[in-house]
Amino acid sequence: MFNDIGPLELLTLIVLAVLVFGPDKLPKFIQDVTRTIRKIREFSDSAKQDIRSELGPEFKDFEFEDLNPKTFLRKQLENDDLGLQEIRSGFDLKREMTDLTDSVNGHDTAVPAAPQPPSGGRVDMTKRPDTPGPDERPPFDADAT
Repeated sequence: MFNDIGPLELLTLIVLAVLVFGPDKLPKFIQDVTRTIRKIREFSDSAKQDIRSELGPEFKDFEFEDLNPKTFLRKQLENDDLGLQEIRSGFDLKREMTDLTDSVNGHDTAVPAAPQPPSGGRVDMTKRPDTPGPDERPPFDADAT
């Protein structure tokens, strides 16, 4: 519950409690707070037991932590009965997006081969890339707009 409170924060809280409640009322206040927390926990545990008994034997393994959506999804994804791992490994998002943008832009959907470097395995870095002529429009860049 208080895992993220450091020693300096704890010391500050103790000093504030002594200043606010005074050294004579502080032990009584701490007892009242711990008694209240204990009663709340007992009430919560009894409510959980009542709910489990009312749900019946088919829900005997029911955990209230499963009601948290993150915990529920994590537990369901770990149980790979549907073959989700196989589907995930067979799906290449980058290739799918490239095919989609090529079809939208009207380009050939075939994946172009990687350009082969000139003889000797060296790439000529002084060569300028092809620029569109005065009548051609530059390619549309959706990220630039």
